[in-house]
Amino acid sequence: MSSSEKESSLATEASGWILCSQCDLMTRLPTIPVGSKANCPRCHTNLVTRWHEPSRRPTGYALAALFMLLLANLFPFINMRVAGLSSEITLTAIPRVMVSEDYRSLATLFLLFVQAIPAFCMLGIILLVNRVKMPHSLRLGLTRILFQLRNWGMAEIFMVGVLVSMVKLMAYGDIGLGTSFWPWCLFCLLQLRAFQCVDRRWVWQQIAPLPALPRMPQPGISGLRQHLRSCPCCTAVLPKNQRACTRCGVSAHARRKHSLQWTLALLITSLMLYIPANIMPIMVTETLGNPYPSNIMAGVILLWSDGSYPVALVIFIASIMVPSLKMLAIGWLCWDASGRGRRDSEKMHRIYEVVEFVGRWSMIDVFVIAVLSALVRMGRLMSIYPAFGALLFALVVILTMIAAITFDPRLTWDRLHNETLKEPHVDGK
Repeated sequence: MSSSEKESSLATEASGWILCSQCDLMTRLPTIPVGSKANCPRCHTNLVTRWHEPSRRPTGYALAALFMLLLANLFPFINMRVAGLSSEITLTAIPRVMVSEDYRSLATLFLLFVQAIPAFCMLGIILLVNRVKMPHSLRLGLTRILFQLRNWGMAEIFMVGVLVSMVKLMAYGDIGLGTSFWPWCLFCLLQLRAFQCVDRRWVWQQIAPLPALPRMPQPGISGLRQHLRSCPCCTAVLPKNQRACTRCGVSAHARRKHSLQWTLALLITSLMLYIPANIMPIMVTETLGNPYPSNIMAGVILLWSDGSYPVALVIFIASIMVPSLKMLAIGWLCWDASGRGRRDSEKMHRIYEVVEFVGRWSMIDVFVIAVLSALVRMGRLMSIYPAFGALLFALVVILTMIAAITFDPRLTWDRLHNETLKEPHVDGK
């Protein structure tokens, strides 16, 4: 075979090969029926999903989500009535109240995680899957940002925080649902579904074709052992020593550079903030002119003593257990990846997946404070204000999320030498 024929063959074969982003296993993709997905045979990470109508389906969900978001911001959200006094809030009033109380940082986090990022992602999906005309560099940048921001949208977590807030306030007065409550519920569901219907590999294929394979890969063996690496952005298979991807332009290494050092630095910083975040008050309840500061554990104890056992458990698990166990798990992952563990790669990968999934749910308590401080404004009768501990706790959640992102899960698989040839598992959807 001539060199030109060989290059043509490698370019044609590129779409049939993929390196798992989680365990670095080289896999040859089978024919995937419409409505099915292919999972990694080793760590079971989703590799490719083939959707029916891959552009119309996410477009419909994203457009509906944006419309619901608009409705949710136009009308009252929830209201409260205590001793003849009433209070009503809209979603836009929540950051305004926090700004008025000199907590602009919390207001910024609320606007970013609850409103701006989900809305930006829905708009990005519409533009990308429909191949709207735009400069190529802008299309590349939008695609990179879209998949990076996916886990930072927290609309559904805010929704849970609203429900927890309503249960807490039922002991003090009557709570009513505003007109925009139901559009917001629909927005949470629709934006999740829109993202679920977007396949990263398909989106990149609409932007630019995959580059030719450097050499013919061998299935069932890690890319590192074959001197190959995967582009973390567009999933292209590249030579191990090639820094910049010829398809998306992202520069990377075969493994994230200084992954363990960055992860441990972020973990130690979050641990240092976690202690004062649990000791300092996260909110102040003012009743008849008397302030009553409370921290996270005091709030859990108060809910438990009032008989709100499910809500107390939710707050305890999300705000105390999850951050503590997450920091412990990240430390354990770093210990194992550094070569000191028992080489149980499958168990460590399951721990990593749990850490990555549950970490952002610790923001529930921050959103509860945001709702309470905006809604409970009854003058001297009863008012609630955020406190400095809430900001510290939000920073702990953000830092642990970044720590999970900087950790390279492929490090837990690099010591596994007895790899066996397997075929990817195809699931019907």
